[in-house]
Amino acid sequence: MRNVFTLTIAVTLLILSGCNVGPNYKMPAAIAAPAFKEMAPASFAEQGGWKPGQPGDAKLKGDWWTLFQDVQLNELEGKVDTANQSLKSAEANFRAARAQIGYARSNEAPTIGVAPSVSTVRDSANQPYFSNNLANNGGGSFALPVDLNYEIDLWGRVRRGVTSAREQAQASSADLESVRLSLHAELAMDYFGLRSADAQTKLLDDTVKAYQDAVELTQDRFEGGAAPQSDLAQAKTQLDQARVQLTDTEVRRTQYEHAIAVLIGKPPAELTLPPLPLNQDSQIMPDIPGVMPAALLERRPDIAGDERRMASANEQIGIAQAAFYPTLSLSGVAGFQGTSALNWFNWPSRFWAVGPALSQTVFDAGRRLATKNITVAQYDATVANYRQTVLTAFQQVEDNLAALRVLENEAQQQHEATASAEQSLDLFQTRYEGGVDTYLQVVTWQTAALNNQRNDIDILQRRLDASVLLIKALGGGWDVTKLPEN
Repeated sequence: MRNVFTLTIAVTLLILSGCNVGPNYKMPAAIAAPAFKEMAPASFAEQGGWKPGQPGDAKLKGDWWTLFQDVQLNELEGKVDTANQSLKSAEANFRAARAQIGYARSNEAPTIGVAPSVSTVRDSANQPYFSNNLANNGGGSFALPVDLNYEIDLWGRVRRGVTSAREQAQASSADLESVRLSLHAELAMDYFGLRSADAQTKLLDDTVKAYQDAVELTQDRFEGGAAPQSDLAQAKTQLDQARVQLTDTEVRRTQYEHAIAVLIGKPPAELTLPPLPLNQDSQIMPDIPGVMPAALLERRPDIAGDERRMASANEQIGIAQAAFYPTLSLSGVAGFQGTSALNWFNWPSRFWAVGPALSQTVFDAGRRLATKNITVAQYDATVANYRQTVLTAFQQVEDNLAALRVLENEAQQQHEATASAEQSLDLFQTRYEGGVDTYLQVVTWQTAALNNQRNDIDILQRRLDASVLLIKALGGGWDVTKLPEN
């Protein structure tokens, strides 16, 4: 027993004196600017869009879509987290990554197993080099061994494995949030696309009715001899073209509705959304709280995911480095062994054996060095991926800041162009009815007015899409404090 106690103390000291070989992780610097280039003027913030961040400003919340104050959008967005299958897949991957931590952590403890057996053995009297006098009719063997195997983590290989698994789980958590953010943003954009199609449909419905009235007027003028047949042909052509555009818009509207159904986990046949056209006057453009570039690194789940993968890759270098050092393991077996069930568990039937083993690879033709070089190269790749993700994030913010700023001015210009086109159309319709101008002028301004009206709707949709994409580029209210610790 004294020997066992001494051995236990020695093993404990070895465990306590274990150290980590390989580099300690230090997050590499990202390529960042001190401020965003596309900062919005005060008038832009007042009209809705980017709002430069100030101390004490409210941050984006996880339910960022409520900024648009649309009841139907809020209802649809609420179904994504519970029903979307892509999100369920990402969540399952995250659970698997968390389970991997437990698998890696199990290496910190000894492995204990039992292998009870009961058998009878009779030695052959005719086997070579065997005395016939020792032959018998067979004997029983009753064994209950308990095996113990434990690798003493002298160089941090096991500890680094646990850390690497934890960092991979955190990366998987960030990936889950990236998928969640992308799906919510995609749903919002499809929803605004559907409402834009509804607005286009309403506009084209009204246009078809107006063009139908124009055809009837031209028909009457033709029959009365006040207009040539060419005017009637032009009026009918305009009507037919408007009907074609209306049909095309219905196709787009159907596709948006189907996409929304799939995003909320329903077959397209089970979802029917009532028409709700975008309205230029009542549509709310949200004020989006801004952040500084440095803060963006902590609010984007894709950046956080790449940073955690970078940390995990660093641990793999340490694991590869540990392979150059000896491995110390402790093995033991103890139990009872008897010749019958009667003496199986008697005290004299006990047995045990325990002792450490030290192993060291002497020659492997460069295998360990190649493995380490691989891990170093893989780490360098994760650093490059991380920095590229940061640059892409900055680009996305800048792109959508610029889009919102430019589209605000474009929307105002388009409103004025639409008003002018509608005024010109009214003027030339009056002149045509008075016999001053040909119907060609009416056709020209009907086309111009319709194109400008449709552009009004398209620009509003683009502004809404840019708002959604800016929110997504800012992380949608997520931050690194939401990463799981274990």
